Amino acid sequence: MTADTTAAATAPDGTAAQETRPHAAAKPVRWAADAVATMREGARVRLDYSAQSLWRVDRMIEEIRRERAPIEAVADVLRGFGAYAGEVVVRRTGAEWWATGGEHWVRTPDGRLWDPIKEARRSFLGHGSLRLLCRDATADA
Repeated sequence: MTADTTAAATAPDGTAAQETRPHAAAKPVRWAADAVATMREGARVRLDYSAQSLWRVDRMIEEIRRERAPIEAVADVLRGFGAYAGEVVVRRTGAEWWATGGEHWVRTPDGRLWDPIKEARRSFLGHGSLRLLCRDATADA
């Protein structure tokens, strides 16, 4: 597939529509920006879209997990952190966001698909790391 390929989506009126790749990035880019703003204003933590900043994100997820918050209560925060990690990969590798069926992935130039939003949830459950996902996704960049 090429970068200009489109994905099938359903329009609000129920008809089939095509979702272009730039459109697929709209929501995750917004979720990432919201996470950056929330961290800056609420936790006084600066996120700059660098791979090193994902150490801070992993630590924040660990702190939330230690507070024993139900995953449902922090789902939006985790989505924002995952989208932020995806944006780090996109910016470092020239990857692109892909979306279908409400799910969002990052496709790196080598064709691999990554699910940073799911990885944020896995990290919250103690089985993942956004920093390591970024390291693996950008290893060949």
